[in-house]
Amino acid sequence: MAVGGKRRWWWKRRAAVVAGVTIAVSVWLGSHCYFRRENMAKAEEALVSMCEERARMIQDQFAVSVNHVHALAILISTFYYQKQPPALDQETFAYYTAKTAFERPLLNGVAYAERIIHSQREIFETRQGWTIMTMKREPSPMQDEYAPVIYSQETVSYIEAIDMMSGEEDRENILRARATGKAVLTKPFRLLESNHLGVVLTFPVYRSGLPEDATVEQRVEATAGYLGGAFDVESLVENLLRQLAGNQDITINVYDITNASEPLIMYGPQIPEGYMPLSHVSMLDFGDPFRKHQMHCSRYREKPPLPLSAITTPFGIFVIIMLGGYIVFAAKNHYDNVKEDCRKMEELKVQAEAADFLATVSHEIRTPMNGVLGMLDMLLDTDLNLTQKDYAQTAQVCGKALISLINEVLDRAKIEAGKLEIEAVPFDLRSILDDVISLFSSKSREKGIELAVFVSDKVPEVVTGDPGRFRQIITNLVGNSVKFTERGHIFVQVHLADNSDLGADEKVYSGLNGLSQSEKVQIMSDCTFDTLSGFEAADTRNNWENFKLLLSDEMILPEASTSDKEPDIVTLIVRVEDTGIGIPLCAQDRVFTPFMQADSSTSRNYGGTGIGLSITKCLVELMGGQINFISRPNVGSTFTFTAVFKRCNKDAIADTKRTLSEALPTGFRGMKAIIVDGKPVRNAVTRYHLKRLGIAVEVANTVKMMLNSLTRQNSNFRTGRQPYIILIEKDSWYTGMDVYLHNQLLLLKQNDCVLELPKIILLVTCEYDKMSTGSLVDTVINKPLRASTVAACLQQVLGMEKQQKKELSNGPTNLRNLLAGKNILVIDDNKVNLRVAASALKKYGARVECAESGKDALSLLQLPHKFDACFMDVQMPEMDGFEATRQIRLMESKANEQISIGGASRGEDSMIVEWHLPILAMTADVIQATYEECLKCGMDGYVSKPFEEQQLFQAVAKFLVSKPSSDS
Repeated sequence: MAVGGKRRWWWKRRAAVVAGVTIAVSVWLGSHCYFRRENMAKAEEALVSMCEERARMIQDQFAVSVNHVHALAILISTFYYQKQPPALDQETFAYYTAKTAFERPLLNGVAYAERIIHSQREIFETRQGWTIMTMKREPSPMQDEYAPVIYSQETVSYIEAIDMMSGEEDRENILRARATGKAVLTKPFRLLESNHLGVVLTFPVYRSGLPEDATVEQRVEATAGYLGGAFDVESLVENLLRQLAGNQDITINVYDITNASEPLIMYGPQIPEGYMPLSHVSMLDFGDPFRKHQMHCSRYREKPPLPLSAITTPFGIFVIIMLGGYIVFAAKNHYDNVKEDCRKMEELKVQAEAADFLATVSHEIRTPMNGVLGMLDMLLDTDLNLTQKDYAQTAQVCGKALISLINEVLDRAKIEAGKLEIEAVPFDLRSILDDVISLFSSKSREKGIELAVFVSDKVPEVVTGDPGRFRQIITNLVGNSVKFTERGHIFVQVHLADNSDLGADEKVYSGLNGLSQSEKVQIMSDCTFDTLSGFEAADTRNNWENFKLLLSDEMILPEASTSDKEPDIVTLIVRVEDTGIGIPLCAQDRVFTPFMQADSSTSRNYGGTGIGLSITKCLVELMGGQINFISRPNVGSTFTFTAVFKRCNKDAIADTKRTLSEALPTGFRGMKAIIVDGKPVRNAVTRYHLKRLGIAVEVANTVKMMLNSLTRQNSNFRTGRQPYIILIEKDSWYTGMDVYLHNQLLLLKQNDCVLELPKIILLVTCEYDKMSTGSLVDTVINKPLRASTVAACLQQVLGMEKQQKKELSNGPTNLRNLLAGKNILVIDDNKVNLRVAASALKKYGARVECAESGKDALSLLQLPHKFDACFMDVQMPEMDGFEATRQIRLMESKANEQISIGGASRGEDSMIVEWHLPILAMTADVIQATYEECLKCGMDGYVSKPFEEQQLFQAVAKFLVSKPSSDS
């Protein structure tokens, strides 16, 4: 399963678990809330019932009390006013009211106050034998009328002789009662003596003969007195509620809400208590239409306890759902595992089929191309006129381009099939960069563009990684830059990733878009930039200021960089910068898409298929890095990628240096050179190549500064034994400079500033005729610079004898020495390729025999045989190369066993003790798995078709002994 697929599967599985738990928790919460809501609904229903029951009881009891007060008023009117003399006195009233108190359970007591006008006061007080008193127990002041209490129940006897008109609440009650003829209530107030909160009920007593439709004036005129009763609300309501069950579960408040904005408490605490969300309000009708009363009931004094059913039932449901979910999840998980196993098996099957298909396609495509290119090589070795040779060379170039395209397509197929593997071998990174630069040197000189490479001193000389794939990445990027750049430069930089991030702002600008062509030309002519060529770069970080920071950072390098504490992993950042046409903004999001180009004209104007960058991105990611780019139309592009390598130990570095095919000479160490170049980035690149040769370098911006430098250093120069070298950029050279410079150098020599004239070397970008520079210039070095090229030119100029080294190069002479007189067996089922391979080997003096199948090869290789090596095709009918090799190795193994016991030998004069024929796989298949299979079956090497001279030499040099070049 791909990483993305595994991640999606894991997230789906996790989402299913989360969803199951969420559903279970939701059901638990839902059922819990449902049962709790049901419980609260029942509690609210019970509260409403209890509250309404209590309100009804209070109302009924109050109505009974009011009715009895009414009856008592009639009794007083009958026996006091209609009897002469009155048949009612205080003793009788007190006795009667005491005996009938049970019928008025809500009243503390009753009293009767007679209406006395001011003119009757003196006679009344004389008859009663006491003075009318106020509520404060003081003689009542003079007023229009009075309402002194003449009869009172024993429980309220303390109000006898008190004028009820002297109290504000009672006066208001009296006036309202006689005007309406109904029982009225006061607002709540503190009662005398008890100081309890209560109200007073007042009922008018009229003289007989009052009509039913009497007016207010008639009622006032007919009023004889007032019968009142005091309600101690706190005590009475408490006693009444105490008789009912469930009072401990509820709290009750009674309010007078006549003034709704300021309700008056009649019973209960001032601040409501209890669990207010569960409460009920009942209206109370006490018979007084003017006053309104309410009773508030709260079910619990605290938050009601959670019922057990609201816990146990949801928990049981939750457990059941979780068990069911687990069963479903386990079944689904098992199904997914089985499905995943089947998918993996199918994937492995597809990969195996893809690998076989890829190997077959690679072989079948490259096999005829090998024949085409081989025949073209053979054709070019014949006598051809110029036109024929041009045709053949053109066909050869096209064939190699087609092979390159085939390799890219196969690389892409291998990446998609997961068959591309990254090697881990030590290699010299700087040497690879030099080789890549040399591939495009001719093209860059044709266009007149600067092509340069710079590697930081902090980058190790040898790293462990895949040199072939690194070379492929650099080749793709530089090749694209060369293709799309017509002026300016192409600059490859390599730094350690930790030291290259300068924190610059990576913005993509529109460059010169929107300007006319004349405006663009004018801007480019007026502006120069501190870059390699002076042209603007797309990435604003690649300027001299930032480059100078990197160089200054390297100055503090030496001691610390070689310590034993360096990390094993080396992360490099590589930038390939060009000043080409750039990438249109609309096409930048599909740069790494296979077979996609900026527009249809790109392929027509520049060629290519658009697959290189997609392969490059895949290779970079396989090497543990990332790739991105900054591009500005009509300014250029800068591709930046990182790659992760391993640091080599000292032994591996030494071994790698010994095996390098082109080691740099060491004879230049101690020499001094001056670079004359006004562009700082470019002279830093030149200094980099000279430092690789061990040459001490100084930089001068102009020729005049160079001459001043020679004058200052005259004493050191006279004592030095090494010659001085001056390298001048073509930009700093002008007509007539050879005469001026020659005269100045002669003057320095005459003044004993120099012992001999320095060597003058001119650095040029385009092909340049040395004769046009005058006789002063010793040689011209065509860019791009390579350390080996510079070394060769210096050896020639200085007359130094070239360093002798072991000839491990791929020259024809060495290959001829290896193959001359050798008996080679070539096996291939394709007659054209068989002919090409045989001709290539015969060209270098080998004696070649051919076979067209593995069975034919076995018959020719029956021991003893005469062959020194065997080139065997891998894919052949009847018996392929793998099986043929196994059979050959089996024969050799049996023969060697006999030799070990002295039973056989190759010949009487032979010194060979054991049989082992070098067998090299010769196939058009370039897949790594095929190479591993070759080694597994017993082959000694691998040569992919079409093979070239260098490849052939490297393959046979390990097994064949070279003959002397002379014939003696």
